Amino acid sequence: MSYVTGLRCRVCGQAYPAEPLAVCEECFGPLEVAYDYDAIGRAMSKDRIGERQPTMWRYRELLPLDGEPRVGRDAGFTPLRPAPRLGRALGIERLYIKDDSLCRPTLSFKDRVVAVSISKALEFGFEVVGCASTGNLANAVAAQAAQAGVTAYIFIPANLERAKVTGTRIYGARVIGVRGTYDDVNRLCSEVADRHRWALVNVNLRPYYAEGSKTFAFEIAEQLGWQSPDAIIVPMAGGALLTKIHKGLKELERLGWLPAVRTRMYGAQAAGCNPIVAAVKEGRTHIVPVKPDTIAKSIAIGNPADGPFAARTIVETGGWAEQATDEEILQGINLLAETEGVFTETAGGTTVAVTKKLIEQGHIRPDDLTVISITGHGLKTAEVCRVDEVPSINARLSEFEEILEAEEATGVVASTPSVHPDAYGRSVSSEL
Repeated sequence: MSYVTGLRCRVCGQAYPAEPLAVCEECFGPLEVAYDYDAIGRAMSKDRIGERQPTMWRYRELLPLDGEPRVGRDAGFTPLRPAPRLGRALGIERLYIKDDSLCRPTLSFKDRVVAVSISKALEFGFEVVGCASTGNLANAVAAQAAQAGVTAYIFIPANLERAKVTGTRIYGARVIGVRGTYDDVNRLCSEVADRHRWALVNVNLRPYYAEGSKTFAFEIAEQLGWQSPDAIIVPMAGGALLTKIHKGLKELERLGWLPAVRTRMYGAQAAGCNPIVAAVKEGRTHIVPVKPDTIAKSIAIGNPADGPFAARTIVETGGWAEQATDEEILQGINLLAETEGVFTETAGGTTVAVTKKLIEQGHIRPDDLTVISITGHGLKTAEVCRVDEVPSINARLSEFEEILEAEEATGVVASTPSVHPDAYGRSVSSEL
């Protein structure tokens, strides 16, 4: 049963039926899904949630489908990891990582939004799906289109990382490289959606697509024992993930599952593509487009569709936005891997690097319950990482001992103190 009452313009409030629409005809503002929260409150409870399968679909009443999901049935409910070693390195006591580098099937949070949008496309009767993508969305659409047995057309910047291209083509999708930036790709996809009756998930199905991001917030709240953190740091590309995480927390508050939500939302961007950060720092909500120039291609959107809403959410929640250089992004990737054993792509490196700055600047306090959003696996952008050359020896113990002696002399080899998984002394869910 669906609890959707229709679509509503996020700017002027004009109501529309729940159809494949994305833009308000009155003011050209973006549309979003509206729900009957009273009916949802009668239909679901925290106790019932706990009895359901550990996927994003345990929150199905708060998602815009009429029936059961058709794809992405095992997506979501990724770990919320305590990160004490990273916390000590950054100077913070209660740090967690929401790790969507383990999201199924393609190792990024985009599996969530695609599970919703392709399922909805099939409900609408579409037979061809597609997207404009900087990589992770391309992987997710291609994989879940294969699950559904429908044709997929994927449009990407022609200079995308090779691993992401491979991770899209392997599923049999039609992949089109466009010479230009993501914004050029997106503009072309808008024209394609007007010409063909295709479900381009982040174009004409964007209201439904974006709702999948709320499950990231639902899981954080549940995995923290039904509480909202003090701070969440989110990488920003189009800006929708940040706004939907906050929307998800407020929906749980409205249902009475959370006390008053006072979570501060913090946005992270690369210095080479920082239109939302610039808006926040300059005290405005309108976005001045930029031309991306960064290794963090997955968040390199120069004219973000949800940028004004992300900037407004950051300010209204008392958060902040910050940027990281390419060198800082690489340092963030390495720091997360070396302290917590989590290999993230460039978007995650950006988030770690920005978290460091926010703590140093005093925006995040040492005792704040803080969650870092890790949205994709490092194997997707491994080519940008710099690692030392591997020594090569003959199969002789004496040659290995020479290497070991050299490493001990330089301090490379050192003992690492063990850390109890409950180092924070907090009561957390067994799913952690």
